[in-house]
Amino acid sequence: MAQLTDDCFAFGGKPMRIEDAVAMIAERFPVVAGTETIPLGLADGRIAAEDVFARHDLPPFANAAVDGYAVRFADIEAETETVLPVSGRLAAGSAAGELAAGTAIRIFTGAPMPPGADTVFMQEDVRREGDRVVLPAGLKPGANARPAGEDLAAGGLAIPAGRRLRPQDLALAAATGHAQIAVRRRLRVAVFSTGDELTEPGAPLRPGAIHDSNRVLLVTLLNRLGVAVDDLGILRDDPVTLPAHLAEAARDHDLILTSGGVSTGEEDHVKTAVDAQGRLMLWRLAIKPGRPVAVGLVAGTPFVGLPGNPVAVYITLLFVVRPLLARLGGARYEPPLSWPVRAGFSYRKKAGRREFVRVSLVRSGEGDLEAQKFPRDGAGVLTSLTESDGLVELPDDATGVSPGDSLAYYPHVLLW
Repeated sequence: MAQLTDDCFAFGGKPMRIEDAVAMIAERFPVVAGTETIPLGLADGRIAAEDVFARHDLPPFANAAVDGYAVRFADIEAETETVLPVSGRLAAGSAAGELAAGTAIRIFTGAPMPPGADTVFMQEDVRREGDRVVLPAGLKPGANARPAGEDLAAGGLAIPAGRRLRPQDLALAAATGHAQIAVRRRLRVAVFSTGDELTEPGAPLRPGAIHDSNRVLLVTLLNRLGVAVDDLGILRDDPVTLPAHLAEAARDHDLILTSGGVSTGEEDHVKTAVDAQGRLMLWRLAIKPGRPVAVGLVAGTPFVGLPGNPVAVYITLLFVVRPLLARLGGARYEPPLSWPVRAGFSYRKKAGRREFVRVSLVRSGEGDLEAQKFPRDGAGVLTSLTESDGLVELPDDATGVSPGDSLAYYPHVLLW
């Protein structure tokens, strides 16, 4: 369970900037996930629990980078062709004996360089004349030969602790002598939706009810982020039972995540329920959509209450909850990558808050990528996520966008 010291981040007053919220998370929440050692083939997407070092040089021996002929560079004429007798043939996996001075050896890609040999001529660049090979002038010493440790020296850092493991990381671990890797245990996250108006997807809608889409959005995004999710259903707007449900979830989970019920309405009871079982550290963010975000502890377990509108849920999960997941899970947090695009629209905003605008990319007349704003702004418009390509970020101090402005663009496909 997380244990936090008293902090200075009150949840009233001025909304907090995203960077300050992320910094608070990094400072105040400890890593909670334990470790386990698993085979490399099962480790894709997991978090490396410790540094992984190369057990041997990679490659472990000097070898040929091409099919051709290995020689001693000292035997090569500087200005004219060199003719050398071919002393043998060396394939990958073979043992290499000393290369005699004044000879060449037929060699294939990946075969060990014979002691004494330091250069390989590509087979396309030479002429074979019986048991001799004719080598052109002009090749540099060491050409087409890979030295031992060229990729990574023995003892070198192959994978840093905290990295979310990718197939290429696991291939490097295998190549440097590892069959298993220590990883962080998957975080256990409890997910609720709150609201008397919510009905399970697929169930008949009673008057005044809507189907619960936020839980589906949260569960599927969390699955993509590599955590173990428990879908605990819908909690009703009941100030009496809410605290007990949250406390029960706290016993078996590393994080409790809810949507809805964290604003200032008379039927928004989540903040009060958290206070009854723990305390809030943060309530409002300087972000649109997604201002009401509650962060705190319930019976010692981290808690995040997200807004009720689905677009706000999407944005706050990716830009606020994801850093928290990284911290709790022992991962090195890497903010999502953006790239610059040109604005193809006008837009006004208030200074003092970060805004994320849903856009689609089109080609301008000059062939450049241009962001076009989705025509409807509402935080409850789910089609603004399904029919857009991504988000553009408008800085806190910006007051608007004009056509031609450069904007930071986050494609949906890379946000998770």
